[in-house]
Amino acid sequence: MADERRKHEGSPLRRAVLVLVVIALVAGGVTAWRTGWAEEQWHEWRGDDTTAQTDPAAVEPPPEVDAPAVVEPSPVAAPADGTAALAAAAIDRAVTAHLDDKDLGRHVLASVAPLEGKGWAFDRTEGPALAIPASTTKVVTSTAALFLLGADHEFSTTTVVSGGGRRPTVTLVGGGDPFLQAEQPSEASTSATFAPPTADLTTLATRTADALRKSGTTAVRVAYDDSLFTGPAVNPTWEPDYIPDGVVSPITSLWIDEGRDPSGYGRVADPSATAAAAFAQALRAQGITVAGSPGHAVAPDQARQLAEVRSATLAQIVQRLLEVSDNEATEVLLRHVGIAERGDGSFTGGQAGVKAVLRANGIDMGDSVLYDGSGLSRANRMSPRLLVEVLRLAADERQAELWPVLSSLPVAGFTGSLTDRMDHGDPDGLGRVRAKTGTLTGVTSLAGIAVDRNGDLMAFALMADRIPKNKDLLARVAMDNAAAALGACRCGA
Repeated sequence: MADERRKHEGSPLRRAVLVLVVIALVAGGVTAWRTGWAEEQWHEWRGDDTTAQTDPAAVEPPPEVDAPAVVEPSPVAAPADGTAALAAAAIDRAVTAHLDDKDLGRHVLASVAPLEGKGWAFDRTEGPALAIPASTTKVVTSTAALFLLGADHEFSTTTVVSGGGRRPTVTLVGGGDPFLQAEQPSEASTSATFAPPTADLTTLATRTADALRKSGTTAVRVAYDDSLFTGPAVNPTWEPDYIPDGVVSPITSLWIDEGRDPSGYGRVADPSATAAAAFAQALRAQGITVAGSPGHAVAPDQARQLAEVRSATLAQIVQRLLEVSDNEATEVLLRHVGIAERGDGSFTGGQAGVKAVLRANGIDMGDSVLYDGSGLSRANRMSPRLLVEVLRLAADERQAELWPVLSSLPVAGFTGSLTDRMDHGDPDGLGRVRAKTGTLTGVTSLAGIAVDRNGDLMAFALMADRIPKNKDLLARVAMDNAAAALGACRCGA
């Protein structure tokens, strides 16, 4: 596995990056994180660009952002490098009252630790030591994918041609691009802070038609190959109504718009066939005659490649999926984890791959078990300590490929799934907490990092999975208040 992992070349990580990841928004408001992909920030912090502006407060906001005036923050302890000892009593005072909220139910787990190191500052266990993690599972899946494939990895969708005569076969080969689209949107999505560049079938059809005409071919048959992923397209541990109710798409290596219906409502029953039909239509629009409907096939080994489109980098994909909690994209990454580690692009292969990555990095899953990559499965069980250990791994200065996990976490009160949250707790927690949310009926969780008012940097995981009926929204507020309290406290020993 170590040989398969992409190696990162560059200067060592400065310890200060651990603080800047969290407090960039505290110092400069939302501005620095609404101006583009976090990779630019990583290069500046690491010193790759000596001319770059490193002060988040100095970044000019884009015209559409009405950013608040920058206020000089109070000094924080220095150096805040994630290794400072935390006071268990201080953390207890900060969070326990919130975690005792009856709206959270009778099974509430929590772990808090310095972001770097091996020590633990706070643990709360009531009843079973494991809980349903919901979408905090995406942190684990993203970390495993980045470890195995590297932050710069791209996924390729190709066309190949086989057969002779007047009408050869063009096969559309799915490469597991989670964000492949039917065509480029007329304008960038405004639903999230960051929209990664995307590949599309219209561009692929144009390139394919050009290649066909150069060889004198103007009429073809079309087939499609989605054999990269194996096993069932629907996870057997998902709720039976997930697919019919359009909660999630069947997971394939070839789809467009994540399997969403072109009407804008629900998901299509066969994402691969739908993508192939759209490609055939786009090929016809380029003047190529396509006979009949696309058929399912495996591209012959001797087929010749005609054209290719490539996805965004894995780091960009992770940024988007963590920010908006994208179930489909994460399940695709789980399949790639299985392929990279086990040569098995199934749910089972992905599960084994995740476990192998954690084991290789000294993280023992213990009794934790994950059946999917997104956290939709209610059969998943995880300890809060496992989530904290994965966050610590992503912060390791020797694991540069994993930094996108931390820099992609939503910022409390500002971005992604936390934009409209943490507004009922201590206001000092806003901007000091970055966390992945997790929500299912009767379940709420948060896993992320926080910097307190002394500059002490910590990783945390908070989980509740027995929320009383009709108390989900109130429970989410209580959980948010606990996380905000970590950013607002003075938790240093």
